[in-house]
Amino acid sequence: MVRPVEPDPYEREPDLITHHAHNGTEHRSGHDPYDDRYDDRHEDAAFAAEGDDQYDDEPPEGEDGDKKKKELTPKQRKKRRWKIIRRVLYAMFGLFVVVPAIAFVITYFVVDVPSQESVASLQSQPITLMYSDGSPMGKIAPGEGGSRVILRPGDIPDVVKHAVYAAEDSSFETNSGFDIGGILRAVYNNVTGGQGGGSTISQQYIKKATANEAPTLTRKWTELAKSFKMNNQMSKEEIITAYLNTIYFGRGANGIEAAAQAYFKKPAKELSASEASLLAGLIQGPSRSENEPYAQKRWNFVMDQMVSNNWLNPADRTAAQYPTPIPKAQAKADDAGTLSLHIRNRVIDELEARGYDQNQLHQGGFKITTTIDPKAQKMAEESVAEGMKGQTDESLLNALVAVDPKTGGVVAYWGGPDWTENDKGQKVPANDWADIPHNPGSSFKAFDLAAFLKMGKGLGETFDGTNYRKFDGRTVRNAGESSSCGPVCTVAKATEISANTVFYDMVRNVTKVDPVADAAREAGVMTVDKGGKAKLSPDINIALGGGGTVTTAEDMAAGFATFAGEGVRQKQHFVAKMTNAQDEVEIDETAPKGTPAFNSDADKSKQIAGNVTDALEKVIPYSKMKCPSGHDCAGKTGTQQYDFKDTDPVSYHERNAQTWMVGYTPAISTAVWVGGDGNKPLHDKGGKPIYGKTIAGPIWEDFMSRYMTGKPSEKFDNVKAIGKDARTVVTTTPSKAPEPPPTSEAPTTIPTPTIPTEPTEPTEPSGWPTKPPKSTKPTRPGPGTSDPLFPNTGDTG
Repeated sequence: MVRPVEPDPYEREPDLITHHAHNGTEHRSGHDPYDDRYDDRHEDAAFAAEGDDQYDDEPPEGEDGDKKKKELTPKQRKKRRWKIIRRVLYAMFGLFVVVPAIAFVITYFVVDVPSQESVASLQSQPITLMYSDGSPMGKIAPGEGGSRVILRPGDIPDVVKHAVYAAEDSSFETNSGFDIGGILRAVYNNVTGGQGGGSTISQQYIKKATANEAPTLTRKWTELAKSFKMNNQMSKEEIITAYLNTIYFGRGANGIEAAAQAYFKKPAKELSASEASLLAGLIQGPSRSENEPYAQKRWNFVMDQMVSNNWLNPADRTAAQYPTPIPKAQAKADDAGTLSLHIRNRVIDELEARGYDQNQLHQGGFKITTTIDPKAQKMAEESVAEGMKGQTDESLLNALVAVDPKTGGVVAYWGGPDWTENDKGQKVPANDWADIPHNPGSSFKAFDLAAFLKMGKGLGETFDGTNYRKFDGRTVRNAGESSSCGPVCTVAKATEISANTVFYDMVRNVTKVDPVADAAREAGVMTVDKGGKAKLSPDINIALGGGGTVTTAEDMAAGFATFAGEGVRQKQHFVAKMTNAQDEVEIDETAPKGTPAFNSDADKSKQIAGNVTDALEKVIPYSKMKCPSGHDCAGKTGTQQYDFKDTDPVSYHERNAQTWMVGYTPAISTAVWVGGDGNKPLHDKGGKPIYGKTIAGPIWEDFMSRYMTGKPSEKFDNVKAIGKDARTVVTTTPSKAPEPPPTSEAPTTIPTPTIPTEPTEPTEPSGWPTKPPKSTKPTRPGPGTSDPLFPNTGDTG
């Protein structure tokens, strides 16, 4: 028998892998036993859709029985990505949900909710003010817990609570201390550049109570925990009461009761819906409480929100009138000891505008070094007292402000006495006349010049400077024969003698109105829209500083300081430095931070300012004033004429209501105002009309002499003339002023009243210039009024 031939071992049918005995050293196709692809295949099978073949993704076999090594298939890559995503989601859930939840619980039990009594104690630190040399000026004491009256739950009427809900947190009655929707809106607004926060009333209370408003995650985290805890420990009535006892409303008023007294002189329980809405609207911006456009905007918002939430009847909303608060000066001020009330208020106003309200200042126990020079302040008060000595007109008021052109710091500030008596004989804070705007009269012509020079026009340009010129049927007059410079009058000469007809013509036909207002703002006149008090009326009256154009003494001193500073504007300020209770510096304004005012090119701005100075230098000797010995100076007088009434004595035709002298050396710019509260016919101690050079001029001259005595001599730099040089122009000889138009002269369209101006003070009454006959129905505007076509001011002295 033939023995069967055994098959070669290498030709035998291979074992099935499912039957193969693994010994830990062998693996399919020779692959690494820890190959991820092998593990993934079986792990992913558990997540495969029902009916899927979990092995259909294996790489194909080769002829030798081995699997080919190749890249993962798209399906394998997709499964691997989903596995990674699942793991990331698990990690994120733990990181952003589980961990924060645990942390929040821990924080909840660790933090405490501050009481309103502890807040009152925290807000009761004095604010210390010092002069520029570091000597003590005084302290602002909080007094009675920071002008606070602690109300109890149930004391606050619903109308007040509803107004606050409408302004700050309409979901207050239902939320748990924080509003998720509000937080998301706040995040969205922050990302997109929008406005609006997500804090509830509870969160705002915590923020104010802890005096911590740092924009950090740690602060927000603890704030949320405290807010949530507060809502679990206290009733909504207790929370809103604590909040309204704590929040700051401006005017030094902490809490709703103090605010009701500061703004309306009544207790909180007597506030109307309209009054409550005004106060609620100020919570977001207490430092803007005296900004009427802002306050009215917020009032309208709150009133509308009250209607939307059914807290106010639509009919009552329609009938509601904006409530006018009492003047700030009449509100009871904190006890500042011997500190000047007016300076104190200006310092607080400035800090509030920078985001430090009085509540925060008391909490931090801040120390403030002001820009006020104690020696200069004493000189200012002495010069004013000397200049007003012997004056018999009880309506005469005054102000003096001096600004350092190199820093913008206010070195001396006098706005009148701090206190006065009301009609009931009670002592009340007096008006700060340095911070109340008045018509600047011809002193504003300096800004006409700046606008003119910015156009490339020079002081040698000529205009018709004759008297009684007509523009559109209206007559503009100069200040008598001495202020007429003939039909060919240079701008330089017109500035020297303050020829109204030239400046009126210049603004009307060359610069136009808006560029004059722009030049004033660039120089430093702070308008209402920028947080100041000045108003620059958009009509031709601005050419002569009349009509609706009004500025403060501080504005004028700061504006002229830019001319003194060679065209570099240093923003006026009262705070040189501020440190907290730990002596950490919060504000430092000791280093100059000026910018070119009239042109981005510093050299061009200097040239414009220098040309203005060249023109104003000649005004000083023409007005019979003197510069401080050894120093150059320049300046401009200004006058606003009294608006004559039919019932007034004839002599009142010559009376004036406001007078100015504003001038500077390279080291100091000073504005002096002497006038009345509104339209009043003022007179000097001799019973004569007052002018810019009558009282304001000597006060300015005396202060400048005192201040500059002993200081190194400084001269104005010479600058190249812009445009046509006045020294190369031949002008005409002034002729006698023409007679006023006869009474019977009929105007083309409307009566042609004359321009009230400041005549040169005569030596004898018979020398006073005559005016055109008064119209039976005068149409010229008085102080503070605005006629878009008719100027009402001018002067020569």
